[in-house]
Amino acid sequence: MTRQSKRIGQAFLARQLAGAGRYRAPATLLPAVLRRVGLADTYWRLSSPLGPVYVAHSKAGISMVSRASSPADFERAFARRHGRPVARERGVAPSSIAALVRRLTSPERRKLHYDLRSLSEFERAVLLKALEIPDGEVRPYGWIAREIGHPDAVRAVGTALAKNPVPLLIPCHRVVRSDGTIGRYSMGGSRAKRTLLSLEGAHPETIERLASRGIRYLGNPEGGYYCYPTCGGDIERVVREYRLPLHDEREAHSAGLAPCGSCRPPALAA
Repeated sequence: MTRQSKRIGQAFLARQLAGAGRYRAPATLLPAVLRRVGLADTYWRLSSPLGPVYVAHSKAGISMVSRASSPADFERAFARRHGRPVARERGVAPSSIAALVRRLTSPERRKLHYDLRSLSEFERAVLLKALEIPDGEVRPYGWIAREIGHPDAVRAVGTALAKNPVPLLIPCHRVVRSDGTIGRYSMGGSRAKRTLLSLEGAHPETIERLASRGIRYLGNPEGGYYCYPTCGGDIERVVREYRLPLHDEREAHSAGLAPCGSCRPPALAA
């Protein structure tokens, strides 16, 4: 290449780069690129305990679960949230995923891949910890904050849970307020949250009855430990058999009880 042709080529490239900001890429470019690299999102319409829901996914994993009045509304909501398009899936959903959305109570949800790339590292840590809460059990925001190493970030945990893009599958409905009350839920408010917890056997009415009395834990003097009321997924049994109601960790410490190793309530701060 001669020096003159090289200068002409450089000048042409400079003009192209200078003008790049004045032009927009074709609307079809992003979907085409995502399909090419295997990250294009598609969705199914599935049955759930809360009615029909839309479940979007790509090769990276499940990317969004949401209620919507129509496919078009879901597609617009997906684009607003993720900044990329989503299209209707031509094939049927795998029976395993359809069953999980319909049933909810299954540890198989932990084996799914989730596309959480739009979230921060902290938000991903919160959601993955919520995924560990067993069926039929609940935990307060503070439990997640402690478990992920940010004990003072209780409010930030609540914000991260509210941004959960894949509710139902990542069970943010199993996280309650620090005072034990049920709290809000992005998929239909507290009523929907109570419906899901009831279906899973968590007995939200019993949870709230204990919360109204200021009871946070239940002690088992014979075993020498104390638990969250839903430990083991059978709150009625725990209420019946663990006869020592506790309002805080100080009461548990005074009774000579240690935190349960399964549900891991907090110990008395030193």
